[in-house]
Amino acid sequence: MSRKVTILGAGLVGSLLAIILRKRGHEVSIYERRPDMRAAHMSAGKSINLAMSARGWRALELAGLRNEMEALAIPMYGRYLHQADGQTAFQPYSKNNEAIYSVSRGELNKKLMTLAEREGVRIHFEHRCTNVHVENNHVHFHHDHKEKIIHADLLFGADGAFSALRESYTHMSRVNCDQMYLEYGYKELCILPGKKGEWLMEKNALHIWPRGKYMMIALPNTDGTFTCTLFMPFEGEVSFEKLQRRDDVTAFFDKQFADATALMPGLLDDFFSNPTSALITTHIFPWHYKDKSALIGDAAHAIVPFYGQGMNAGFEDVTILSELMEIYKDDWYKILNTYEAKRKPNGDAVAALALTNFTEMRDKVADPMFLERKKIEKELGKRYPDQFVSVYEMVSFSHTPYSTAIQCIQAQDKLLQQIMNEGDFFRNIEQGAFCDALGRWVTEYHAAVQQLDFGNEA
Repeated sequence: MSRKVTILGAGLVGSLLAIILRKRGHEVSIYERRPDMRAAHMSAGKSINLAMSARGWRALELAGLRNEMEALAIPMYGRYLHQADGQTAFQPYSKNNEAIYSVSRGELNKKLMTLAEREGVRIHFEHRCTNVHVENNHVHFHHDHKEKIIHADLLFGADGAFSALRESYTHMSRVNCDQMYLEYGYKELCILPGKKGEWLMEKNALHIWPRGKYMMIALPNTDGTFTCTLFMPFEGEVSFEKLQRRDDVTAFFDKQFADATALMPGLLDDFFSNPTSALITTHIFPWHYKDKSALIGDAAHAIVPFYGQGMNAGFEDVTILSELMEIYKDDWYKILNTYEAKRKPNGDAVAALALTNFTEMRDKVADPMFLERKKIEKELGKRYPDQFVSVYEMVSFSHTPYSTAIQCIQAQDKLLQQIMNEGDFFRNIEQGAFCDALGRWVTEYHAAVQQLDFGNEA
């Protein structure tokens, strides 16, 4: 039996969800607080590039958009490190030369909205949801200077970290929720292309300038530009608070990011015109109410961007919902209960992974011992492909549940420390006795992690 579905938010997850629901015969309407970003004069909102990986591509296959988006995506095969002393290094993401992909958030969002409308979804723009009466699904909007109330049969909150549906859930009994801001903010900047539109840095890499307490990253765009993001504390000795004058910004960038600054003629204009935005992590339980409503994507699990999994995790929510609709048909009690049971632990896990990876990106990637460890990980994966897969590869290049991947960290730390305690790994593996011991250690590691659930039901 088809239902009339209302979705709050026409962003990436909301638009994709609408497409999947329409393909299953449901009547779908989306209410979006912003104007239509496809209008010529409109910006696409947040423009930090997306890092599309296996979970995201799987969802786009369901929508029939994978081939179209692959044509606009740029593969990034690893991190290109720009050290403070001017040296550079490349760190592959995968032992098999796999890549994550730089994709324009705005272009993907526009294509998803257009496809949703083509499937029969109606998108109501400039409708800001102010409140939801959760028990009876009365949804309150502010539109055209007037208040408007609709009744939703089935309601999904895909309206981001500050979701109106999520906020409304928090006013009910027995709802646990929290939000945590990092003391860090971020600001978008831009590296321009060469005179002929060429990329002036390595195109197929995610560039990182790790500086301990702050960092800058850059992702490639199809027009030859790089979208750069500076992450640093709001306040403190080195912070946004200290960069109030143009001379201060110039001096700071010339000292800390000299190779990038030479490619950023619009640095000062970008720095002072683009906002400094905050970074938030949210948790809430439950994620749904009976068979009437549910949270999805950032509305359920907003995370910081340091694992490149925010959009991928939201898209995986849609994939799992689609699979559950296939299994349970019209039983939305079971669909939403099972969705919550499967995805809540993974939402918590990917949030923790993202926070951990922030420390790695801004600080550890400049540490020679850490770089050595990463090389050993790749070698283990090649020598023991059936027994060892790094946590990063589990997260980015497989559908292993996030909650499983995070449980492997401690076991991998133990194995890698055991190996590194023996000295130079790449010299030791030339010796038979060490190889025998290594085989035993890897077998013990594999036996330990096999007790976890590595199934594809994320």
